Amino acid sequence: MIELYFMLEEPSMKALLAELLPRVIPEGINYYLIKHEGKQDLEKSLPRKMKAIPQTARFIVLRDQDSEDCYELKQRLSSLCATGGRDDAVVRIVCHELESWFIGDLQAVEQAVGRIGLARRQEEKKYRDPDRLNNAAQELKKLVPAYQKISGARSIGRYLDVHNNRSVSFRIFIQGIFKAIV
Repeated sequence: MIELYFMLEEPSMKALLAELLPRVIPEGINYYLIKHEGKQDLEKSLPRKMKAIPQTARFIVLRDQDSEDCYELKQRLSSLCATGGRDDAVVRIVCHELESWFIGDLQAVEQAVGRIGLARRQEEKKYRDPDRLNNAAQELKKLVPAYQKISGARSIGRYLDVHNNRSVSFRIFIQGIFKAIV
């Protein structure tokens, strides 16, 4: 039996994945969502936690890019995984922040918040490529003033379409899941 551990930067990632993964992970695979209290907590504890979990387990590390260089960040996280004895861990970076994934599927946001007309805005220039937004959380807050990180992640996660999202980093994350379980 495959055990898959998701090492997550923050609680909102856990809230999102708790809703999304049951529609993605095949039956017979156990998965665990390990949340951290920010990027420093994640990076500090990654090697230690990886060493403590059985060697048969597989890992996916998920962290926001924020303003860091994506390639350097991925290299640093991969190095931390190797220090933890898990050089086969799948490292995925959210470009630039989790809300980019939500803006990549405004249909899901519309369904989650019940605000008619949001999905039509997907074709507007700034929403076509959400990974380019440096301030996706602010943009989402403009679209949905009542948006809150954890409850929003949970409600939008119920509707995110795993096959139709404008965020490239979201699609690469989904591919990473299948890479980890094959």
